Amino acid sequence: VLSRSLADEGIPDGLITTLEEVLSDRPGAVASARKMDGLLARFGLPAPRQRPPEVCPLGPEDAARISDHFRRATRLLVQITPHRVAFYPTEELRLLIALSNERPDPSEALSYLRRYALAIVALLDLMGDDEE
Repeated sequence: VLSRSLADEGIPDGLITTLEEVLSDRPGAVASARKMDGLLARFGLPAPRQRPPEVCPLGPEDAARISDHFRRATRLLVQITPHRVAFYPTEELRLLIALSNERPDPSEALSYLRRYALAIVALLDLMGDDEE
């Protein structure tokens, strides 16, 4: 329903897919660790502390593609949001515009894109759904 509502406003359907791509953990193979956790649990032993999942590196081409997609979405959201909310989300739009103007180092691309994605999600959440 959200995708249909966004499409009615001119926001591409691929935005949700790109947001999921950035916000997922993209972990490597951890099947063997899960087997060990199951074995420990069966004997009543506590599971070992889990390390954060290893994140696959984000290539410069992927980072540029996603940044471009988010910047295009930002331009649309700045135009559409004031008509879809009960109050003008000044702080959320300010953050979104600031992130669209930021140019991070390649080593900081993933964290930057995650912050950008969360800012977009927060704004989409404020916009809500027409069906409500």
